[in-house]
Amino acid sequence: MTTKPNLLLITADQMRWDSAGFAGNCNVQTPNLDALASRGVVFENAFTPNPICVPARASIMTGNYPQVCTGIKNNSGCIKPGQPLLTGTLKGAGYRTYASGKLHFVPYSPPGKPRLVHGFDEVNLTESGRILSLFDPKGEMEGLEDYFDYLKKSGWKGYSRAHGIGNNDVRPCPSPLPQELYVDSWIADCTIKQVDRHLKESPDRPFFIWMSSPKPHSPCDPPRPYDNLVDPRKIPFPAGNASDLESRNPYIETVRMTHALDSLSPQAWQVIRSYYYGNISFLDAMIGRVLKHLEGKGLMEDTIVLFTSDHGDLLGDFGGAFKCNHLNGSVRVPFLICGPGIHRGRRIADLAGLQDILPTFAEAAGTAINSPVQGESLWKKITGDTEEPVREVFYSSTMDSPNQSAMTTDGKWKYIYSEGNGTEELYNQKEDPAEVENLAEEKSCRDRISHYREVLREEALRLEDTAIIAGKGFAHAHVDREKIKKLQVSGMGWRWY
Repeated sequence: MTTKPNLLLITADQMRWDSAGFAGNCNVQTPNLDALASRGVVFENAFTPNPICVPARASIMTGNYPQVCTGIKNNSGCIKPGQPLLTGTLKGAGYRTYASGKLHFVPYSPPGKPRLVHGFDEVNLTESGRILSLFDPKGEMEGLEDYFDYLKKSGWKGYSRAHGIGNNDVRPCPSPLPQELYVDSWIADCTIKQVDRHLKESPDRPFFIWMSSPKPHSPCDPPRPYDNLVDPRKIPFPAGNASDLESRNPYIETVRMTHALDSLSPQAWQVIRSYYYGNISFLDAMIGRVLKHLEGKGLMEDTIVLFTSDHGDLLGDFGGAFKCNHLNGSVRVPFLICGPGIHRGRRIADLAGLQDILPTFAEAAGTAINSPVQGESLWKKITGDTEEPVREVFYSSTMDSPNQSAMTTDGKWKYIYSEGNGTEELYNQKEDPAEVENLAEEKSCRDRISHYREVLREEALRLEDTAIIAGKGFAHAHVDREKIKKLQVSGMGWRWY
């Protein structure tokens, strides 16, 4: 037993804030996450600082916003030298650091070159075929992505994508793989082996393990029978419809056309959501395996577990899908934490985010970060040592010009500004959490719009997101919405092994 707590970070990929039992969703089975929630603290207003994979993960690793730690708000930013790192901070406190699954640290390394792992002592890697798509599109090499090497050795090479569905294609299909070979099963296996190896090689040191699932990010392809856990007819239809997009971020409509989402009926979205929930339920079962192993090793009482996601998914809301926007389906994330010293069964309305993970873990480990970060430690909040709010306003931004957008919320109202056509959105978060009614053009909300417009400008300046600021106003790019409707299908991510 060590004097410092072990730290287990479990992340889903593209999991909506409302897609778990502990979030009130009765259509998805998440008994293990629900049990964790009952043993710890759930932040009911948690957000990603940037609703895209790479920048969100950069914020997890550094405690800073992407515009600071990578300089890029799109999906291609590399963490800059000199940035504080979660791994370095914890290794300085005596931790051994491990990761299994999807890290999405770019740029990816070509064959024969060391991987970019930002200080992890040991990594078992899968990038859902992204590295293979760059350097080995036929899947003939080894050593690029460990999961695909594992499938080859297991006699199942190529079958993970034999259903033909791409990484950015929402059309659902059960996986051709048996459960025990599915990616989240492999990640759980790797995590369990890392625990055992740590106990054998470094029993007097604490560990930090990042168990990082690439699911429920599409393809929505849970292994059988997880494709059939819920009757899709019982799943509510998505919020709003495509006609609502006229007053919203035009990038949502762009993705709707380039990914052929206009061909999907409301019933199709019910089926898509049922498979998406199946992926979450399978991930939950694999989390249960890992937790049971920790329990069997006598480690649960000494381990802090934090579960979250890098961002969400619109999942058919307003006819859209995926992320890169600031509607709740995209920007809100599940966020729970439990372990020694942490309140049990508590729900907190404070505004929290992924940039808070590094400072929270650092304080839990009793160590300092080597430079200031933009995230806030949640430690005193979750241990009951303070009643002060974590922050008054949460800011999030995404994409680079000409598709930038940013939001601020105080938990009561949310204001969104999008560079395309200078689009403004305003939502009452208490009365309309589905954000069906954009109140930005309402006369009764003019003063409120002016207030939150200024709040966003001040937060953008404070957090060094100067790209969206144009003089005293905001960046503004003209977008031809009629031209968007004629865009061709592209970017589906088909056959990324």
